[in-house]
Amino acid sequence: MSASTAAKLMVQCLESEGVTVVFGIPGEENIHFTQALDASGIRYVLTRHEQAASFMAEMYGRVTGSAGVMSATLGPGAINLQLGVADATTNSTPVVALSAQVGHDRDYKESHQFVDLVSMFAPITKWSASMPSPRAIPEMFRKAFKVAETERPGAVYLAIPEDVDEAAAEPGLKPLPRNVVRAEAPSPAQLRRAADLFRQAKKPIILAGHGAARNDAGKALAAFADRFGVPVATSFHGKGVVPDDHPYAIGTIGFMRHDYVNFGFDDADLVIAVGYELQEFDPVRINPQADKNIIHIHRFPAEVDAHYSIDVGIEGDLSSSLDALAAQLDGYQPPTCPPPRVRALLDEELRRGEADDRFPLAPQRIVADTRAALGRDDVVLVDTGALKMWMARLYPTYAPNTCLISNGLSTMGFALPGALGVRLARPQTKVLAAVGDGAFLMHSQEIETAVRENIPLVVLVWEDNGYGLIEWKMDLELGKHSNVAFGNPDVVRYAGSFGAKGYRIGSAGELLPTLRKALADDGVSVIACPVDYSENLRLTTRLGELDAVL
Repeated sequence: MSASTAAKLMVQCLESEGVTVVFGIPGEENIHFTQALDASGIRYVLTRHEQAASFMAEMYGRVTGSAGVMSATLGPGAINLQLGVADATTNSTPVVALSAQVGHDRDYKESHQFVDLVSMFAPITKWSASMPSPRAIPEMFRKAFKVAETERPGAVYLAIPEDVDEAAAEPGLKPLPRNVVRAEAPSPAQLRRAADLFRQAKKPIILAGHGAARNDAGKALAAFADRFGVPVATSFHGKGVVPDDHPYAIGTIGFMRHDYVNFGFDDADLVIAVGYELQEFDPVRINPQADKNIIHIHRFPAEVDAHYSIDVGIEGDLSSSLDALAAQLDGYQPPTCPPPRVRALLDEELRRGEADDRFPLAPQRIVADTRAALGRDDVVLVDTGALKMWMARLYPTYAPNTCLISNGLSTMGFALPGALGVRLARPQTKVLAAVGDGAFLMHSQEIETAVRENIPLVVLVWEDNGYGLIEWKMDLELGKHSNVAFGNPDVVRYAGSFGAKGYRIGSAGELLPTLRKALADDGVSVIACPVDYSENLRLTTRLGELDAVL
């Protein structure tokens, strides 16, 4: 049956795309759309800030692979969506952002709350457009989801003018069917070239990036690594695509200094990059002399970079490409080469952390206890800050999209609201937001959203009363630091004021049982855990000494 209003038609289009939840804050100019959502089967999660809604939608899209949807009013509301929209695009995550806009009767002149939102969103989206009339709704909504979800995923923005929101819909207008078509088969010629290059390699290594996680390439990756004895490193976004307890998994690359995992690339003569995207981290970190051969396997061509000059590019489904490359190598016996000692070094560091009883807690202890408290398929979102470096390096991860990090834009403040989106996408999974105290107060108001919406959630605040990562960088580069210290509220009372449970860790032995108690609860809990970041400089010093020896 055709919709009688444009607002109802937009909601029908969302339902046709499989949307079950929209995150946002309504405004005066999109009240008809908001009411149409309320009358539908789509859940509207009312947030306390539009930026938080954008992160909820982004993380929903990150773990489902389907576009997360955010909604806001015009002007300031729409502008507040932009950080999450940019984060989604740089993190290759599908989202659709919808906002109100002034009506066509005043979009050509200076007018209250009017800014050119389409132009503002254009640089941070794959497609940005304004809805000209109700007749365009079915086509533009279908295109929005198609663009957001296919090829390299990213963000799409649609402005809905006020006169369209309140307009009637022409009879016969209805959603267009989903018709996603993907190229699956890799080029036989490129596969042959890749196989020839692999046979010539003495020390190949695999780099698994975000695309490998998005495209569920883990099983094929693990099989390829097993068959040919190739070590596998991941980017921050690729964590878990090959389980960290796999015999050829060597950890995560992307730390700001020459870390253990870099040693695996130092002597490599061939890098097989599977789903790697340059925004994840600079390829100079793995190919500083620009002298390594590179096989690029992804759904789309590689970006151009002097340190990522590919020798063979294979486009298509990642698992099919890896399986086809293995078939091309049938009968080939690679040189026997033991995996690098990288995993042993990481495991040893984590074991030392498990036994460290100092207070405030060592970062390694917090990582170890977080891992012990969560199941293999539970999800931790790691905010940007010093804790990101510790968690990315040391947190053993066993499944893709179970350790979520923003590394395309490296945005602070995404993890707490993003955890709500993950929990709605995976209601049977335990979800933990690991945040620094700097990031915590950026979106702590969403504790109220979680309580009101009955979304179980645990927030672990690494508390050092400062911007620890900036202090670390200043101390490394300048020998001193400034303008990084601040005060914090009483987190226990603060959480309680929202109706959540609050905990303060008073000794190293308290963290693990507190985490387990909070994760077993069906409510919202916030845990303040003091951290000793004097370990930061000790780590970089130790890595420098090890680098000199090796």
